[in-house]
Amino acid sequence: MNFQRPLTAASLFCSSGIGDIALHAAGAKALVANEIISERAALFMHNFPFAKTFVGDIWKLEKDIVKEVRHRLAGKELDILFATPPCQGMSKNGRGKLLNAIRKGQKPKLDPRNQLVIPTINIAVALQPRVLVMENVTEMENTVIAKNGTEDFVYILDYIRERLGESYKGSWGKVEFADYGVPQRRQRLITVFSRDPFALKYMSVFKTVLPPRTHSQNPKNGFAPWMTVREVIGNLPPLDAGKKETSANDDIPFHRVPFLDEDKYYWVSNTPPEKGAFDNQCVNPRCLYQENVTHGASRGTDGINRSHHNTPLYCEKCGELIPRPWVRKGNELRLMKGYTSAYKRMNWDLPASTLTRNLSYACSDNKLHPSQNRVLSLYEAMLLHTITDFEYEWKRSDGGRVSDKLIRESVGESIPPRGMKIIFDHILQLLNHDSKVYEKHKNIPTQLELF
Repeated sequence: MNFQRPLTAASLFCSSGIGDIALHAAGAKALVANEIISERAALFMHNFPFAKTFVGDIWKLEKDIVKEVRHRLAGKELDILFATPPCQGMSKNGRGKLLNAIRKGQKPKLDPRNQLVIPTINIAVALQPRVLVMENVTEMENTVIAKNGTEDFVYILDYIRERLGESYKGSWGKVEFADYGVPQRRQRLITVFSRDPFALKYMSVFKTVLPPRTHSQNPKNGFAPWMTVREVIGNLPPLDAGKKETSANDDIPFHRVPFLDEDKYYWVSNTPPEKGAFDNQCVNPRCLYQENVTHGASRGTDGINRSHHNTPLYCEKCGELIPRPWVRKGNELRLMKGYTSAYKRMNWDLPASTLTRNLSYACSDNKLHPSQNRVLSLYEAMLLHTITDFEYEWKRSDGGRVSDKLIRESVGESIPPRGMKIIFDHILQLLNHDSKVYEKHKNIPTQLELF
């Protein structure tokens, strides 16, 4: 049996629509969407004008969303509900540690953003999609919420399973997007629940509904090697953040970088490949001592990882100032507080580090260009995030300005669409009851745990 009709979808917390690029490219059309931040919603609406987009608080809009989806379905069933609730409040505590604390009566500190899974599942229960796909940080599996506004704490994944009921079966797993050919290290938790009989049968056999990975850091058994920074941005025209005329390329939209002030430029310009500015050595031409103690961090008795405070800022041999990040306090300089990943260059021959909303700040983790004196340009970020694989315009439906900040946040808070399309391609193949999926993936390794 094969479904010939286009597959239908609804998208919650759609942000600027970066994840929905993959959903649409795979062959599912979002009929309805929701986003609370208006300027991000305006980007989504420009790129997906066929969707009815509700802008505002999902707690207040969930009934309207359900009503509109039902109206647009006109009696048909919803194929996919795609939800990416905010991740900033997810717990980094281990699941066992958190559970033991709850049992001892120690109440966890709850972030209200984590509670947004409740209206998400309210909508899922009302619409009964054939498949629910959720994407979030890996810490989601260790995060608890309070059910019904009470002190009845439950893990998010257990809550989803309980609310959806026995007709749904679910699987979840940590996905490294570099393993799907994305030139960026980005780990996310992909959670899938389905009631579709074909998907359930597949899940019972393979314990997963995710496709096998295609790439590997150590390629063998048919895997391709990870995509590297060099492969993607190595041939772009160079930029330099030291002066205006070298900080942008007018022939390539978004290929521009912010200026670095004199101090920061000094630190960055003396940072070798694959190194961080905190580990820079003496540049006094009469000394050039290269054995100054390098920066580091260690965990205290409280288990918290803190950077060291005794890293030298002045050469231990000649006493000259080392080009390491400093702060000025009157006429004195002291080493800036920070970890070794700050002011650090990316590696040409590895995928990029995770692109965050701070990707244009030199102090952000591993965000310096591999060899040039600058951070990544916005265009390079779009390439490494694989947005440029698809048709997407940085334009707003309301005609408003698309700031660099809006672009950074849209990239930093989204998932690489190239990898997500591979996942959606596989899920849609299951929903289309394509028996070839068994032949193609008969050797799939178990990547997820089956609930």
